[in-house]
Amino acid sequence: MSIVGQKTKSDFVEWDRLLLLSNQLERDHDWKFSLLIKVGMTTGLRISDILSIHWNDIIGKEYLEITEKKTKKYRKIPIHPELKEMVIRIKGKLTGIDNTQFIFMNRWNTKPISPQFVNWKLKEICKRYGVVKDINRIKSHSLRKSFGRRVWENSGRSERGLIMLNEIFNHSNIRTTKIYLGIREQEVFDVYQNL
Repeated sequence: MSIVGQKTKSDFVEWDRLLLLSNQLERDHDWKFSLLIKVGMTTGLRISDILSIHWNDIIGKEYLEITEKKTKKYRKIPIHPELKEMVIRIKGKLTGIDNTQFIFMNRWNTKPISPQFVNWKLKEICKRYGVVKDINRIKSHSLRKSFGRRVWENSGRSERGLIMLNEIFNHSNIRTTKIYLGIREQEVFDVYQNL
């Protein structure tokens, strides 16, 4: 959540750019962040929940079952087929991994990586691969917002899509969801672009 008046809120990344980035990272053997991006963009989870996922939460499962850290609400999320394949493919490349371990472990394999490290690394990755112009607006929350924008666009930018996202994100109302996704701001910018 941003501070009132803060101008560096996280921004979404276009779906195709995120997908390409995840594929490039896997190709370049950065399996941890390739997978982290794929999990974030296909589940819409907050980073605290992503970092709490174990290998056996996904491998051999149809649904990811999680109790959200922030809201304490139980969620059952269908696991995207591409995510299932990627988890198996990447786990097969790693050695000495127990299915009960967290997926996103620190370099000492003592605990999950921190959200702060994820934010730093995402900025570094986005800069290196030229994903966005303003890397200061890229944070772990960008993955969640990208998921939301994808759902909204796939629903034809409809009110129904916003209602679904409102439920998924547990927002208090549709207006909050629109602000969260930057829809009002985008609509205003579109007015100026279409003059």
